[in-house]
Amino acid sequence: MRSGFIIALAVAFFAATATAADNAYPTRPVRMIVGYPPGGTTDIAARLVGQRLGPLLHQTVVIDNRAGASGTIAATIVLKAEPDGHTLSFAASPEVAIYRALMKNPPYDSLKDFTPVTLVGRVPFMLVVHPSVAAGSVKDLIALTKAKPGALNFASFGNGTSNHLVGEAFRAAAGINIVHIPYKGSAPAITDLLGGQVQMTFDTVPVVLPQVRAGKLKALAVATPKRVALAPEVPTMDESGVAGFSGGTWFGVLAPARTPSPIVERLYKDIAAVLRAPDVVQTFNERGIEPIGNTAAEFRAFIEAESRRWLKVAQDAGVKPE
Repeated sequence: MRSGFIIALAVAFFAATATAADNAYPTRPVRMIVGYPPGGTTDIAARLVGQRLGPLLHQTVVIDNRAGASGTIAATIVLKAEPDGHTLSFAASPEVAIYRALMKNPPYDSLKDFTPVTLVGRVPFMLVVHPSVAAGSVKDLIALTKAKPGALNFASFGNGTSNHLVGEAFRAAAGINIVHIPYKGSAPAITDLLGGQVQMTFDTVPVVLPQVRAGKLKALAVATPKRVALAPEVPTMDESGVAGFSGGTWFGVLAPARTPSPIVERLYKDIAAVLRAPDVVQTFNERGIEPIGNTAAEFRAFIEAESRRWLKVAQDAGVKPE
């Protein structure tokens, strides 16, 4: 009886200690590392979330941009951080799911080396072409590329990025021959598209829509199951004859593996609360971002599904890991 009593006391003591430690979190500013340059959609979303998350955590949330290698540089920094919730990754699809299909020797396993916290948002892509392209619809574009195989180029943010593989998925789904031209980010790709050096790209709606409105690009379709509020006149890929086609990027918050579950739960609840705030929802919608805020378990299942999806796309397209 005495030994059982002592064990019970010990369990109660450690439980109380753990609870006190969790209640104390965070004890210093929280660093949120973003794998992309300032000013892009991922960075803007991270800053908005960080700004609103800080007061809920009673600490400053510092956004630290570490661009390069399709986000994997930033992810590697978080990988090496203490699993105490003070260093987080605000990561996008390339470094969380797509990298598996493109890298022979990846520096980490996103499902083993990180703890998913929540999916923050999804950003659909819009298929746009240069005005010189004689196509007013996706069907026209497919017919044109079949008439002139290999004559049209599509730009991407770089090898292994989200819109690279969406372009590859389109090529496979439509059965066409288009040439991939990788750039170092969205801005240089759009610059060359506007100049006619490349003929098409998939990019986020907020990035390309101003150019469409100005008549500098033509919007053919959005890669979403339903039309987007920012451009309701633009049909979906499914409506345009490419059945079931969708594509875009997304971003979420991850912590290092072995981060205590109470801290993960606290972060999930606070970030989800931020994403439900009316002004945040409005700002996200204005930027073409669908706010999510799902649970850690749901985010993990989402990452697993995305990893399988893009691995198959890469294999079907003959994209070789490098």
